[in-house]
Amino acid sequence: MILKKGQLSDAILILLILLFLFTPLGFYAKVQLMRLFSFAPSIEKQETSQKLTDYNWQLVDVEGNQSNFSINRGEVIIINHWATWCPPCIAEMPSLVALHEDYGEKVRFIFLANDDSEKVRSYLNKKDYAIPVFFENTQTPTALKASSLPTTYILDKKGNIVLKEIGAADWNAKAVKDLLDTLLVEH
Repeated sequence: MILKKGQLSDAILILLILLFLFTPLGFYAKVQLMRLFSFAPSIEKQETSQKLTDYNWQLVDVEGNQSNFSINRGEVIIINHWATWCPPCIAEMPSLVALHEDYGEKVRFIFLANDDSEKVRSYLNKKDYAIPVFFENTQTPTALKASSLPTTYILDKKGNIVLKEIGAADWNAKAVKDLLDTLLVEH
């Protein structure tokens, strides 16, 4: 059976769509596209509608060490819900890692993985990321739950949620750094 020119182009288009949707090649293509179209989160002065009141949240790091989120009370905190199988999560990760490298001593970072610990450990090693990754050991406080990935929260020192961003963003943007600098000097 010989394909006509139109049929051949249709077959190639279908093959490309299948590659994009169902193969690792497609996963990385989605990541690259999302990186191209990631912008800084919208940082506007807004009324804080939610405040974290329950800091009693048990976490486990990638090495299996347990900790309680309450040790972060009184700090500026960034919580990022993510997974290795999530293209938008992987797309925004380099900007979060860069932000962590700039602010890691001043701001508390919680990279909350919604994934298998071995996959997370393998991903971190492959990318050579030195970030504080945790898994839930008890249920996430209601104010910090994520219904989709990625979801990132920034909390001020009083526990006010000053920013909630759903979807990939450029976290190493000047607007984010300006917000963090402002939050760090507040009492």
